[in-house]
Amino acid sequence: MTDASLRLFKPLLTAEEAFPALEQEFLAAKHEVIAGFRIFDPSTKLRSPSAKAIGDTWFDLIADTLGRGVKITLIISDFDPVVRMNNHIYTWTCLRRLYAAAEASGAPHLLQACAAMHPAKVGFLPRLLLWPRTAKEMRKNLAEVNEKPLVERQAFLKRAPRLAPLLTWKSDQLVPRTFPPPLIPVTHHQKLAVFDNERLYIGGLDLNDRRYDTPIHQQHAPDTWHDTQVLVDGPVAQEATDHLRSFLRTVLGEPPLSQKLLLRTISAKRRVSFPFLSPKPVVRTLAAAHAEQIAQSQTLIYLETQFFRDRKLARQLAERASQNPALSLILILPAAPEGAAFEDEPGSDVAYGEHLQVKCIKILRDAFGARAFIGSPAQPRAIPPDGRATHYGAPIVYLHAKVSIFDDRCGIISSANLNGRSFAWDTEAGIATQNAAEVAHLKSRCFAHWLGPAADPACYNDKTACDTWAAQAALNAQMRPEDRKGLILPYSAAEAEALGYNLPGVPDEMV
Repeated sequence: MTDASLRLFKPLLTAEEAFPALEQEFLAAKHEVIAGFRIFDPSTKLRSPSAKAIGDTWFDLIADTLGRGVKITLIISDFDPVVRMNNHIYTWTCLRRLYAAAEASGAPHLLQACAAMHPAKVGFLPRLLLWPRTAKEMRKNLAEVNEKPLVERQAFLKRAPRLAPLLTWKSDQLVPRTFPPPLIPVTHHQKLAVFDNERLYIGGLDLNDRRYDTPIHQQHAPDTWHDTQVLVDGPVAQEATDHLRSFLRTVLGEPPLSQKLLLRTISAKRRVSFPFLSPKPVVRTLAAAHAEQIAQSQTLIYLETQFFRDRKLARQLAERASQNPALSLILILPAAPEGAAFEDEPGSDVAYGEHLQVKCIKILRDAFGARAFIGSPAQPRAIPPDGRATHYGAPIVYLHAKVSIFDDRCGIISSANLNGRSFAWDTEAGIATQNAAEVAHLKSRCFAHWLGPAADPACYNDKTACDTWAAQAALNAQMRPEDRKGLILPYSAAEAEALGYNLPGVPDEMV
């Protein structure tokens, strides 16, 4: 799974580093850009001086790239229009902006863009059982739409093209047409772009202004966003191109490509879906790579993830901890998921996710004991309490990165969270390096970001890192935010446990 011939390996922490790098790759492309993102919004501001010389937003950069004769193939994710209505509308808004940029370029024929909906659908039986909840969600969304003037309701149908066929008019009100409506449990969650089949930009970061943050994370908590991308070259770039050209056929049921370097998750629609909530897992090399590296780990496993909800992965880590008393673990999580930190009424999916994460963390703590440190970042400034948007008296830093490092041997950067959804259902992509210098560079960048410049050198030693990270976090928790070293604090599962609850019959992979 390692591309031994990499000449370029450049980790990019936060959008302040990643967005300008992506802009430069578009500017430097000579023949073709092919990409797949969950979100790619052409209204996103440009950040680098050379890109800003062209215009203000990605609309201008897309138009310029096409105008230079560079072909762009872009697949963005579409979402279930019933339960993710706003996401669905946003996708099609972005798609229209892309084609408007193509028209402005003078070379619209060079753009191939689509909003890709995963073809796997929830089977009729679970849809029937879920109908009361689905109907409630639809009534809520439509009530808001139906309060608007008629002309806006008519425009709404055009902005939600895959929802419109599910609705009809009744006395000038929009109402559901079908019973029960189709439901899509899966999405394309990957974030990667390939330039001239030579360079690959890949990781956990989508493109819009919501994702923009800097390494010092000084924005309001709901505006923070920590993520990691990496820019690499070598044969893995060709594999990524092949993946992007083929995965839409794979999810329909064609055999997947066999790839050695690009790590992926791909699922496909089932031939018979009647009793199933889930798609059919097809490619699970991201999960397999994590299992393989856990089994070989000797001294330290370091994980950054938005979610830690995969009980199978937790048990793999626990088993390795019991086999190897010298192994320690550092796990960095956001203090709370977005839905719990920034929304007034967290949904049942948020509560179920918190339930699973509490279970997984208990498995880890029972197995590792003091050999595990679980931390969460917060800004070095005090604010009044604001629910789970604050952590130890400071605004949280929302962590979205997906980085796994095993000893000094292997580093994985991907779009996959450590949950069943990313390891079995959603379309995901990542890369691994086993080049010692690259692993060391990735680890140094990740560690320094959270620890700050004044960290004890023992924080960087695999044998002492867990204890010294835990000590620094514990000391930070006792200090005023302005006096803390770095951004790291202990993670607390108490609020997650208070919010979380089980949803019997719902698979872990749903969240």
